[in-house]
Amino acid sequence: MSDFETHLAKAEKYLARFREGVVMNQIGGEAVEAADGDSFETISPVDLKPLARVARGKAADIDRAAKAAKAAFPAWAAISGEERKKILHKVADAIVARAEEIALVECMDTGQAYRFMSKAALRGAENFRFFADRAPAARDGAALRKAGQLNVTSRSPIGPVGVITPWNTPFMLSTWKIVPALAAGCTIVHKPAEFSPLTARLLVEIAEEAGLPKGVWNLVNGFGEDAGKALTEHPDIKAIGFVGESRTGSMIMRQGAETLKRVHFELGGKNPVIVFADADLERAADAAVFMIYSLNGERCTSSSRLLVEASIYEEFTRKVAEKAKAIKVGHPLDPQTVVGPLIHPSHEKKVLSYFEIAREEGATIAAGGEKVEGPGGGCYVAPTLFTGVANDMRIAQEEIFGPVLSAIPFATEEQALNVANDVAYGLTGYVWTADITRALRVTDALEAGMIWVNSENVRHLPTPFGGVKSSGIGRDGGDWSFDFYMETKNVAFATEAHKIPKLAG
Repeated sequence: MSDFETHLAKAEKYLARFREGVVMNQIGGEAVEAADGDSFETISPVDLKPLARVARGKAADIDRAAKAAKAAFPAWAAISGEERKKILHKVADAIVARAEEIALVECMDTGQAYRFMSKAALRGAENFRFFADRAPAARDGAALRKAGQLNVTSRSPIGPVGVITPWNTPFMLSTWKIVPALAAGCTIVHKPAEFSPLTARLLVEIAEEAGLPKGVWNLVNGFGEDAGKALTEHPDIKAIGFVGESRTGSMIMRQGAETLKRVHFELGGKNPVIVFADADLERAADAAVFMIYSLNGERCTSSSRLLVEASIYEEFTRKVAEKAKAIKVGHPLDPQTVVGPLIHPSHEKKVLSYFEIAREEGATIAAGGEKVEGPGGGCYVAPTLFTGVANDMRIAQEEIFGPVLSAIPFATEEQALNVANDVAYGLTGYVWTADITRALRVTDALEAGMIWVNSENVRHLPTPFGGVKSSGIGRDGGDWSFDFYMETKNVAFATEAHKIPKLAG
């Protein structure tokens, strides 16, 4: 039996449980259907066949979950950081023990290739361990002195929070958003994306089986227009952490305004990779290809705009096109597959529409630019490179969120920066050059929250993660996550009998 056949057999075994009955919500430690009994169907992008029926939560379910989170908050907040650390490490251990199950279910639910999803659970476990180790010090502050006064700061969890996660790499991104909230002492209402809800169910089960108290983590599946709206408007929910489209972020901000919700948004991107002629071109080409075609191009940090110095533009884009054409598109469980099917027919339709837009705008399709008839007949799209692109074209301005790269030439450093910054987004940037002073100048001028120099996206968990402009508000990672999920208090002690102003007498 080949590795591919083994993966298929195991995936079918793990998915069998989801095909029996309805995939439940989890509220107050109990698996429950939607209050009105409603459900929706989720399909696999591999063959467009149903994977499961999922409970469709609405306002009543969100209300019940928010109240459960509110009821569980005092006890969870009162637990010592050391005890939370122990519980979160147990969850991490349990995730590792079920890593294969998580990976195979995620592949079939999202279309992501196994070569990437095989590490998804391990990255999720790493997120648990990272924030677990910081839980004991999460409430610590600083001592700030001035003449006659000692100020002592401390932090405390903000309360029940809502977390809304996206359909791309949902398992890892759910842990990235939820774990720091738990480590801080917050309780959770989690609404996963309706396109890929299955591993969210696994995750909450794993957490509670590992010892997380009932009601600390509540899961409500559903759609943005009802469950999502109810969550962002609920008065018991003190903050919303959201990963997804910029337009949805704007909507959430409006919905949460009435209750003055704190928001943290990781939104869209149209990220530039800037390649100067003095760069190591082979490494730069490999990095650019990796950052746009891995994870099906369905990642917020993808290098979707390739800015290349004019003197090497033809050579470099030819190299990228050759690499793109060599990428294997196929079944996500095939170990040789790099690009699997896109998440859903509606998203596939959107991505395919940009091929016609590119032709209309006068760009050249140097690689791909077509649908692929992959195994199962699902949402397969060829890795695509557009050349001859101008930055005012729609393909250079709009987030396509697929395996699609637009290559734009530039003549000078100043022009490269103007093009790089001339978009609505500002999540990441990638700079390739052998000139360190140029790297310093360019990174200083780039409008992006995160920049990598002579590297693809290599995450270091203590560093801040987030964007500017339409790419988001706030930062995740390290202590920045705790700043969002916690309130800071300052207490000022008078250290001497200073003169107090008198208004009368």
